[in-house]
Amino acid sequence: MKLNPEYYLNQDAVFLAKDLLGKVLYTKINDQITAGIIVETEAYFGVKDKASHAYGGRRTNRTETMYGKGGIAYVYLCYGMHNLFNVVSSVKDEPHAILIRAIEPLVGKDIMEERRNMPFTKGAISSGPGSAAKALGIDRSFNAKDLNGTEIWIEDQSINYTENEISISPRVGIAYAQEHALLPWRFFVKGNKYVSKPNKV
Repeated sequence: MKLNPEYYLNQDAVFLAKDLLGKVLYTKINDQITAGIIVETEAYFGVKDKASHAYGGRRTNRTETMYGKGGIAYVYLCYGMHNLFNVVSSVKDEPHAILIRAIEPLVGKDIMEERRNMPFTKGAISSGPGSAAKALGIDRSFNAKDLNGTEIWIEDQSINYTENEISISPRVGIAYAQEHALLPWRFFVKGNKYVSKPNKV
């Protein structure tokens, strides 16, 4: 069952980042469906978060998507080569987002293998946000798309993790965020081979 549109309006990005673990992210591209279980996320808290693209109320052509009503995709290019997929959350003009850092392949594994040129049994196929997006065929054309549409959506399939199965750590690769780099806003499934490194806490 697709997540209710109201789900994305929750103003607590940290709660959502943790709650999205176990949810299933789908894409449908040229009638090809792929999906993966979300196993690693990071929360970004908008204008007050030094690691966020929207910190300080920054509004640019790139960040404008983040200011939309929760329940759309925010996809941006990182290092000029990797498309990164984020779930926009909260209410309009409050630019919260959850970065999807890793998925465990579930549907369309053969398609993912072609996209990534490696077997789905290899953790690297969808480990890290760039790899996860590529495995699912997500590029910048998905930016601002409705997460309750027919091209990209998230389902609750009752895959749940206990507190003991979830690790919490600082976010990855945001040293520029000063003291906010240490905030424990990264969540991942312990021992899951598709989680990016470091995956031990």
